[in-house]
Amino acid sequence: MATPSKTPPGSDPKQLERTGTVREIGSQAVWSLSSCKPGFGVDQLRDDNLETYWQSDGSQPHLVNIQFRRKTTVKMLCMYADYKSDESYTPSKISVRVGNNFHNLQEIRAMPTLCCIP
Repeated sequence: MATPSKTPPGSDPKQLERTGTVREIGSQAVWSLSSCKPGFGVDQLRDDNLETYWQSDGSQPHLVNIQFRRKTTVKMLCMYADYKSDESYTPSKISVRVGNNFHNLQEIRAMPTLCCIP
C-alpha cells in the first residue's frame, strides 16, 4: 500500500482504500513464496477472503517475496494474521527487507506479529 500521508497503525486498509487515503499496489508486483501446499498459495494469500490463506510446505524460514518491476515506494504494509484460529501457522516474527534484487536484501524492520506496519 502506498499512502500520501501517515495513517494510524491498526487502521482498516480496505476502508482507507475506499476513502482514497491509500492505494493498493500489490497487483503491480510479482509475488512468490518459499513453499506452499497445493491450493494454499499466492492466489489464496491475495484473494481478500479471510477464510483462505497461504500454508507453507517446507523448512523455515517461510518467505513471501514481493518484487516490483521498477523502484516503488511502499509506505504501508498490511497483513492479516489470526492467532486464535490457528496459532501454529501464525508467524511469531515478521521481517521486512528491501533491496534491488534477492541477493542484496537488507532488513529494515523486524517485529512481533502486527496487523499493520507503517
